[in-house]
Amino acid sequence: MNSSIENLSILVTGGGSGIGEGTARYLCAQGARVTITGRRADRLQAVAASLGERCSWLAADVCLAADRQAALQQALQHGGGRLDALINNAGITHHSGLEGLDDEALSRVLNTNVNAPLLMTQLALPALQAAKGSVVFIGSVHSRLALPGRLAYAASKGAILTVSRVLAAELGPKGVRVNCVIPGAVATEINAAASGQDLEESKRLFRNLAALHPIGRIGEPEDIAQAIHYLLLASWTTGAVLDVDGGMGLGSTKI
Repeated sequence: MNSSIENLSILVTGGGSGIGEGTARYLCAQGARVTITGRRADRLQAVAASLGERCSWLAADVCLAADRQAALQQALQHGGGRLDALINNAGITHHSGLEGLDDEALSRVLNTNVNAPLLMTQLALPALQAAKGSVVFIGSVHSRLALPGRLAYAASKGAILTVSRVLAAELGPKGVRVNCVIPGAVATEINAAASGQDLEESKRLFRNLAALHPIGRIGEPEDIAQAIHYLLLASWTTGAVLDVDGGMGLGSTKI
């Protein structure tokens, strides 16, 4: 296992908030050179400005081929022509069961959460192969638990879990490792927004969610970043599905 990620070139999609922002901050603090992408230029610029020269940013929608290419080029430029790791974090959520699902919503979720990271990985493969690098997909506890009202989202994250394992087998001989992190409930803007609540109501929601985790609290972005950091260093680990969920996936508490 390598001892440091100092000066590794890392691309984090969805890096303007939540898990992506937390990961960028954590990895930069460990000495990596991080490029963050997302659709909100103002958020990306603010994050990058706070992190200094170790972080570059580009407003890009990973659902668009031209934007994926631009994101990769930005990361390569920032990393001196090198890409050591791709963190496929960008994603959207969707609250609906079967009866509330429609073509547009299902296509949007699957395109963002499955197609885009898969195609981003395909695009980055030559650079990752040259660097003997790795890919980390961000999954979800919803791929483990059958929770009503999250059908499209659960389908997308279940696909990501499987995709990560298939790619680990496929890309291992090329020198590229692929792993997946499975978060539980994490205190992020996307979770607060999905609840349709104001700030104080969201705080109550998060307190209620803590009861679903045997460890007694919901996650913070840094909890997921620490797991990603480990996977970047673990040179003999590929095909791993790492649950970082406070025990939520155990299903031992009442939902």
